[in-house]
Amino acid sequence: MAVIIARTLIIYFSLLVTMRLLGKRQLGEMELSEFVLASLAADLAAIPLQDTGLPLLNGLTAILVLFCCELLISGLTFKSIRLRALFCGKPSLLIVRGRIDQREMRKNRFTLDELMEELRGQGCTDISQIEYAVLETDGQLNVIPFPAERPATAAQLGLDAGPGGYPTIVVSDGRILEANLRHAGRDLAWLDRQLRDRGFENAAGVFLMTVNRAGQVYFAPKEESG
Repeated sequence: MAVIIARTLIIYFSLLVTMRLLGKRQLGEMELSEFVLASLAADLAAIPLQDTGLPLLNGLTAILVLFCCELLISGLTFKSIRLRALFCGKPSLLIVRGRIDQREMRKNRFTLDELMEELRGQGCTDISQIEYAVLETDGQLNVIPFPAERPATAAQLGLDAGPGGYPTIVVSDGRILEANLRHAGRDLAWLDRQLRDRGFENAAGVFLMTVNRAGQVYFAPKEESG
């Protein structure tokens, strides 16, 4: 039993480190080579776990070779546009100025049902209002409406939107994030004032608190568990 647990932990952390080293882009978007790597790595990792008579090094070596191949391909496709197109493919325009490109649909084996499902998921129901629909190399469909159909921005309306900025989490589930607090240009004295103004002596009862560059604070107290 101890041998099985040890082998499982070694394989698990080896795969964890391997996938982490691939970078955030690969974790969020899987190209063809990355999908092949993930599929093969899962199968290869299972073999030494199922058969404890096999040397563990066999499985780890195979995973390492796959990892090196992926790094090599990623490096080559990063430098070469032709290799990038060969290994990753090219984006396809499924809709061009309100017209469905049926040839591209057939080429990508993309059915009308799938197209309409993707459009509904992005809040688009009228194809005539879509300037471009791009099928990316990772299978995601990006929809670009005609300029007249896009939401108006404050700049287009001639309005001053004022400062905003990305909200920074300063309290998370009762814990004060001092590094984030400093990044937001605030200190513990400011946080204490904010908590007292809301009837809290400390951050223990706060579920989430954020602040943006304009000083706008979002505050959510913890709810009673029941």
